[in-house]
Amino acid sequence: MSTKKGGKKDSTPNGRVCSNCSAPEGSASALKLSACARCSLVLYCSRDCQRTHWKANHKQHCIAKAERTPQQQSDAAVANHDASSAPSTEGRCAICQDQLNAASATTLPCNHVFHKICVAELRKYGIVQVCPLCRGPLPPGPEKIHEEAARRYMVVLRQAVQGKASWAALPASAQHELDAAIAGWRAAAGDGYASAQLALGEMFAIGRGVAQSYEEAARLFKKASDQGHAQAQNNLGRLSRDGQGVAQSNAEAAKWYLKAATQGLASAQHSLGLMYSNGQGVKQSNTEALKWYKKAAEQGFGPAQCNVGQLYATGGGGGVAQSFVKAAQWYKKAAEQGIALAQRTMGSFYYSGRGVEQSPVKAAQWYRKAAVQGDAESQHFLALQLYEGHGVAQSDKEAALWWQKAAEQGNAEAQFNLGGLFQDGRGVTAKSDVEAVRWYKKAADQGHSGAQFCLKVLASMGRGGAQM
Repeated sequence: MSTKKGGKKDSTPNGRVCSNCSAPEGSASALKLSACARCSLVLYCSRDCQRTHWKANHKQHCIAKAERTPQQQSDAAVANHDASSAPSTEGRCAICQDQLNAASATTLPCNHVFHKICVAELRKYGIVQVCPLCRGPLPPGPEKIHEEAARRYMVVLRQAVQGKASWAALPASAQHELDAAIAGWRAAAGDGYASAQLALGEMFAIGRGVAQSYEEAARLFKKASDQGHAQAQNNLGRLSRDGQGVAQSNAEAAKWYLKAATQGLASAQHSLGLMYSNGQGVKQSNTEALKWYKKAAEQGFGPAQCNVGQLYATGGGGGVAQSFVKAAQWYKKAAEQGIALAQRTMGSFYYSGRGVEQSPVKAAQWYRKAAVQGDAESQHFLALQLYEGHGVAQSDKEAALWWQKAAEQGNAEAQFNLGGLFQDGRGVTAKSDVEAVRWYKKAADQGHSGAQFCLKVLASMGRGGAQM
């Protein structure tokens, strides 16, 4: 749209003006403008203006529409574009006139080369979404490419989560979407877009759509981290901590965790708290650990809420005073998010009355929540309350059910108690010394003294195949 002096917009309703004399369409001298028949991009009020403009400079730049239409490339071709075949970056950028080089240049689909930053600036203005030389449309920017790649990946992820596809053997349509997502992330990452570098790095870390490579993941995370991307910094910290793709270094891990944590990333704050708690890469400090745990916990990060609760429950020293009341408050927040460890802890707090008013009923409720998630200790404690009828209706049968679940996970107390139920014939389908001996032996092999004693008693009586 043309502008007049003083910055006011052209009063022409549609802003169309003659490319030679600038007469606005609808004026006395330019009732209707006509486009150049060859390029269809410039407008003229008369044939005289068109001839004058052609001789002046339009002849040099007029390119037929068919000649400037970018050739379509497959996603794979874009991803694997051979840099050696790209147009030369020698010379100057036609936008800023500064020297071009391989690191700063980008090639448009029309094969014209400019500085990446110059093209990025062009994309900010809707009226110039075309190549300055041939007027061919600009390709989508890296942000749009990343968004499209993420959309296509989510299609496949949704199918996998719903059980409609397997990552090991995707249907052809899903594989196409995944390949297109990877190609898009490659293109956007190559353009320096941090979110795409993060996404592609995560694909390399888990080997999804690409060959698994921690080295390549670390390289991409580093590029995004250097741009200040918090999640990439957190991921790079994790790789440094575990020595995956980079040399193992707790100090390096703590450095990257700190960068992400100071940006408010809860998972990084929690990880940094762990580093301080364990004295890894930093000087051990429960005070610092509590500070970073709290920052993450206050954002609702469950594992951090558990760790805040643990520090208050144990006291921890180093300026952290023991408080079961505060511990219970934080454990409850995590328990309400479904974290089994926190639910089990709340069960023990209510059972013993630590930090909360004692309530065997509430204890059983929290134990059951964790037990349903497969927590063996909670299964054992719930079974114990059921067996004793403490806080719940007494039930040998249900106690046997939960003890068996815990026993099968290797819980020695549950194995011992289950053996007792089989020996007495309570809550099980049938009394069985053989089953009793089997479960006693599993507990005894873990050093359970009660089970070892029961085995000796049964052996002395010659029951269930027990041996002295």
